[in-house]
Amino acid sequence: MGWFWADPSASANPVAPHTISRKDVAPPPGCPMHTVSPTSTPLDALTPAADSSCPYVPPDTPSPTTKPVSSDSTLSKLNPLNYVPSNLSQARAPDQTIDLPIERTRSSIPKGSANNEGNWEYPSPQQMYHAMLRKGGGEIPVDAVESMVAVHNFLNEGAWAEIVEWERRFGKGLGKGWRECRRGEEGSLAGAGMEENDQVAQPRLLKFMGRPKDMTPKASMMQVIGWIYPAKYGGAPPFDRHDWFVQRHAPNGQPREVRYVIDYYSAPPEPSGEPVFYLDVRPAIDRPSAVIERMMRWGGDVWWKASGGITREATSR
Repeated sequence: MGWFWADPSASANPVAPHTISRKDVAPPPGCPMHTVSPTSTPLDALTPAADSSCPYVPPDTPSPTTKPVSSDSTLSKLNPLNYVPSNLSQARAPDQTIDLPIERTRSSIPKGSANNEGNWEYPSPQQMYHAMLRKGGGEIPVDAVESMVAVHNFLNEGAWAEIVEWERRFGKGLGKGWRECRRGEEGSLAGAGMEENDQVAQPRLLKFMGRPKDMTPKASMMQVIGWIYPAKYGGAPPFDRHDWFVQRHAPNGQPREVRYVIDYYSAPPEPSGEPVFYLDVRPAIDRPSAVIERMMRWGGDVWWKASGGITREATSR
């Protein structure tokens, strides 16, 4: 998950809900969403060490002296925003048994820090197949690649929808965030079309990284709780983890970078057998305000329900 291109293309995908199911696709075993990347780079790495490493360098870290990268080196051929090969071929691969579509889909996710940079673009099925061949991981069923791309795009749209909701609440500061959260999840979502909410600047995705081997503290804690209370909290760990770096316009109008953490879970299938996925999207706890934002959203919903807010809302109508 998390492969984007930045070239202009056609229409955007619809936004997906928080818990996601697809009737027409099921990720096969070879799907990269269920395959742990052979390399993983910690957040504090200062130089890229592998194709999946993160381009992010903390702003207060002195820049090391490095030699210029050769124009024909592997590093020079990677997208610096995600360290995925930027020149993946649209040609048929050797020993490929069937043709794959070469059309790419533009996402609904704004790219970069300026409006004229357009939106991130998803790879075509043919490009995805080339990317998986480079990544390795065993035999890849060619006839399942289109389904893999559909699931990949669908889940990324759902992740972005969650980030947009976080930004709608807290993009104009903690005061507005509390006014949104104190009415619970349903009450806040019901007011999403109000004029004040529409004035929040649209966030933009600056860069991202996949960290499938680095389990988040929350996911680790949930695994421990599930081990203690398996009947109620037991479940498989997330099959993937992403860090997305988003541009937020602060109340003073200045842009700032906010890191979001995304855990991807496979939920129990529907009775009909349809696959279900669950995304846990939240701001990373690398700044004090992120802790407050997460407490407000969780605590506001708990307080609204415990204090009879749903009943008050119903009787006031």
